[in-house]
Amino acid sequence: MVENSVSTATSAPGVLRCHPEETARDYLERGWWQAETIPEVFAHRVAEAPDAPAVTDPSNLADLTGAQPRTLTWRELDDHVTDIAAVLLANGIRQGSTVAVQLPNSVALTAVYLALWRLGAVATPMPVSFRGHELSGIVAATDAEAIITVGRLGDRDLAAEALTVAGGKRLVFAFGPQRPDSVADTGDGVAMSDGPSGSRAAIGDEVDAEARERVRAYASELTVTVNDRVTICWTSGTEAGPKGVPRCHGDWLAVAGGVQDGLAVSPESVVLNPFPMVNMAGFAGSFLPWLLAGGHLVQHQPLDLPVFFGQIAEHRVTHTAMPPALLTMLVRNEALRAQADLSSLRTVGSGGAPLSPPVVRQWQQELGIQVINFFGSNEGVSLLGAPADIPDPMLRAQHLPYYAAAGTRWSTRLAARTAVKLVDVTTGETVTEVGGRGELRLRGPAVFGGYLPGTASTEPFDEEGYLCSGDIFELSEDGRYLRFVDRVKEIIIRGGMNIAPAEIEGLLSDHPGVADVAVVGYPDPVLGEKCCAVVVPAPGASVTLADLVAHLRSREVASFKLPERLEITDALPRNPVGKILRRELRDKL
Repeated sequence: MVENSVSTATSAPGVLRCHPEETARDYLERGWWQAETIPEVFAHRVAEAPDAPAVTDPSNLADLTGAQPRTLTWRELDDHVTDIAAVLLANGIRQGSTVAVQLPNSVALTAVYLALWRLGAVATPMPVSFRGHELSGIVAATDAEAIITVGRLGDRDLAAEALTVAGGKRLVFAFGPQRPDSVADTGDGVAMSDGPSGSRAAIGDEVDAEARERVRAYASELTVTVNDRVTICWTSGTEAGPKGVPRCHGDWLAVAGGVQDGLAVSPESVVLNPFPMVNMAGFAGSFLPWLLAGGHLVQHQPLDLPVFFGQIAEHRVTHTAMPPALLTMLVRNEALRAQADLSSLRTVGSGGAPLSPPVVRQWQQELGIQVINFFGSNEGVSLLGAPADIPDPMLRAQHLPYYAAAGTRWSTRLAARTAVKLVDVTTGETVTEVGGRGELRLRGPAVFGGYLPGTASTEPFDEEGYLCSGDIFELSEDGRYLRFVDRVKEIIIRGGMNIAPAEIEGLLSDHPGVADVAVVGYPDPVLGEKCCAVVVPAPGASVTLADLVAHLRSREVASFKLPERLEITDALPRNPVGKILRRELRDKL
């Protein structure tokens, strides 16, 4: 039973809410949250198009895990979700249980989330790149009752790693096939291995009608509100330890609705998801907009260009995401572009690093594909430059809508529901003048309610309840758009002058010899800090510091912002969602 009147619903034991009840009630009454839960949205999609393709595995899944890739229709996905839920239910997973999930993008990952939510359980997703250190910390912080993983991933035995973390105190469910020296092999299904009783049971295969009916009966008796916790995601941890970010049905679907509007995802869309489905990028960028609209979700991981291009051509993908470096590479490298049939693509989302305006223009004018600038965070920042709002690709590359702009109506439903302001981090004053810079703060139905206790020393809200994003933006000349400057903590201070690494990176990314670049500060005994450019050269190119300085001078960049040191590297260190790990770079200087 779904209880939409938050104030009268009685929580089941162990069920936690993400927001104060008065906040949730207000969002529902205003229509800022929809009354349906994620399982109800899924049920609508199954009823509308039961025999249409719903979700497809990565085509290289056999190389990754040994399991054969498959496509499921909405009806088949619904049955698969029920079968997984049946075994979880039989093994003690109930409403309020927290389960750690470490799976690559796949049909299995999609179905596991939906199975947990059908039972009223909470998923705490973890990138497959995490190992014992990260796993054990997350399992302990969330008091997870079980871990769901995969038998093997490449040359790693994830099931064995999970069993070590579980220590005989928690259940471990591992998608097969398994390594012969690890847990029980159940073909393409899942094995539950070495729980507290040492028992083993098949999961993922079809269950009998009686087991399915038990799931339906259990789910029908649940009291659920849209404010119930469904995930605990984790911040990227680029500068410190990751923090737990609880999310509920209401705020996840609010974020997803805004993205769906901006991307124009529809039941006819084919969405190729290359981002790990573990946080804002994967959930809000692909998974939940697909679930809201319907259509076909094609999973991909890790980024493998021949596989990626093959999936676009085979499934006639209409929407996907690419890192900025790949966007640049494709327009500059005709031989690489010739390997890809991009004729079905309509929209490409990108973010995580500055976009090059000429590159975004080329994608639109030469390829007929709109590139959308995304900017988001697990805590609730959700901005995107929809073509309907910013038609000019040169402007859209580096600008985002300023929801507080007077007299402007934006195309996404989230815009009118989100209060936004820029705040000078030194004076605390609200920034209103054009060209002014300040920290982005926002409040609304997409913003989370607070960190998981014990994972953060402070909450990121000001006295008015606005989320302090930690991101510095500049207000455009007409007062309608925002341009990202940099993270507050990443500003380089050279002799009292502030330098935004992201600004310099965006300019250097246009240099033909630069494939990827990061700008970091390094200590200087006189000036405090100076700039170092860490560059991945383009194939066959050589780059010198003088080249980079000349490139920036040609764009009339202030002298104090110029890099004074150059380091060449084969690749930049990034976290699982593609953000540069600047601390690692600084530690090496």
